[in-house]
This record gives sequence, structure tokens and C-alpha cells, in this order.
Amino acid sequence: MSSTTPVIGVLALQGDVREHLVALAEADTVARPVRRPEELAEVDGLVIPGGESTTMSKLAALFGLLEPLRERVRAGLPVYGTCAGMIMLADKLLDGRDDQETIGGIDMIVRRNAFGRQNESFEAAVGIAGIEGGPVEGVFIRAPWVESVGGDVEVLATYDGHIVAVRQGRVLATSFHPELTGDHRVHAHFVEMVRAEA
Repeated sequence: MSSTTPVIGVLALQGDVREHLVALAEADTVARPVRRPEELAEVDGLVIPGGESTTMSKLAALFGLLEPLRERVRAGLPVYGTCAGMIMLADKLLDGRDDQETIGGIDMIVRRNAFGRQNESFEAAVGIAGIEGGPVEGVFIRAPWVESVGGDVEVLATYDGHIVAVRQGRVLATSFHPELTGDHRVHAHFVEMVRAEA
């Protein structure tokens, strides 16, 4: 990886892929969709977008990506998950389907759809530790929250008494969608995480 231009993939199986590609490109990266194991092998970091987590996990298995994703996360690949991406990065789920699989990577228990159904979606200002310039506008769409975290997990933000942003080592996750607001500070923060691993 060039020290100035990391290659960051967006898992492009389902969800709001385009918005993340735009946010990453504006953060001075080479941003590409990832649909196959060989594309995953070429990236310095990865974003797992929002969408529908059960569909995403089924498609990851179908495309032969589930095990390669787990292996890269265990090997230290920097990863950022939003909404369904947070669910995919959880070691344990509440209210998940019996057959739902995750990638894991963050020692946390996540409750799916915790903030309500689609028609209960909302926007809120969220102060995130490590993000300068004031709160980030978060879009919560059938959003999860984190019920509990292990000792190595850093809680970065809460909203209404619930954990909505966490980090464990090289893995970052938010309950909400910053990519939908035009404020790309969280993506820029993730890009700096990727550069730090260069």
C-alpha cells in the first residue's frame, strides 16, 4: 500500500455500497467494491455497509466470502461496519435468525433492529470519541444497538443510553449510517486507522 493512497474495499453484496464508495473516495483512497475472495485479498481495509444482515450473511456464504472475511479480520485487516455491518462484526447476536452467521471481530453482543422498524427511522446528533468538530449526524434505519462489550472494546458513542459506536483494535462499528449525510469524518477516521497499519 502507498502511504498516501490506501485501497479500501466495500463489501458489495447488498446494501448502501455506492454511498460508502463516494465517502471513501472523498477521504483520499482508492475505493472498490468487493464481491469475491480475490478482490478481498487486494484491499488494505474494508467497509461492511448497512443493508439487511441476514441477506448479507447468506450472500457472503454463497459467494465463498464468509471464511475469507473471518480470516482477514482475525489477521488484522482494518474493518468498519455500519448498521448491518455492525451486526456482521458482532461475536454474538440477540434477535437474530437461528441460521444467521456473522464474521465476528468485536467482542460484543448486538441486538438487531433495536431502535425499531423502518417507519421508526430517525436522525440524531451523536458525539463520537476521537472525531473532532462536534457531533456527527447519524441516520438510524432499523438500527441495532450494542447490549454489552468485552473488556478490550472501546465504547466511542452512546445515544439514549445505548451503545452505538465501538472499536476493538483495528475494527470499528457504528449503529448508524454516517455515509448518508455528506459528513465523512467517520470515514476519514477509518482511513487514518488503515494508514496507521501500513
